[in-house]
Amino acid sequence: QVQPVESGGGLVQTGGSLRLSCAASGQTFSTYTMGWFRQAPGKERDFVAAITWNSASTFYANSVKGRFTISRDNAKNTVYLQMNSLKFEDTAVYYCAASRTYRTESRDSYEYWGQGTQVTVSS
Repeated sequence: QVQPVESGGGLVQTGGSLRLSCAASGQTFSTYTMGWFRQAPGKERDFVAAITWNSASTFYANSVKGRFTISRDNAKNTVYLQMNSLKFEDTAVYYCAASRTYRTESRDSYEYWGQGTQVTVSS
């Protein structure tokens, strides 16, 4: 079992950068695929990026490909989301989640979720 806790959100101008962090408690963190999702007001929670337990595979939503980078440090039980060239439409609450499925974008396969961190991009 893991309990993710996100940090690093904030207000940034269009074109700027932010790095989100997700620190997860639990001794089995290194066995989980970790993902980032986001939810804008009035919209569904959508997949953003994920990384397998061994960092062998990373995958992204088309809307963030080339701008966002996911990484992890299993020694620190932490996963990161580097967000560059931010756009107004990236504004959302960003959630970190953990899944036992090796490589998945499906929200339903993620078992453990953080409380979210707000990212606001001003135009």
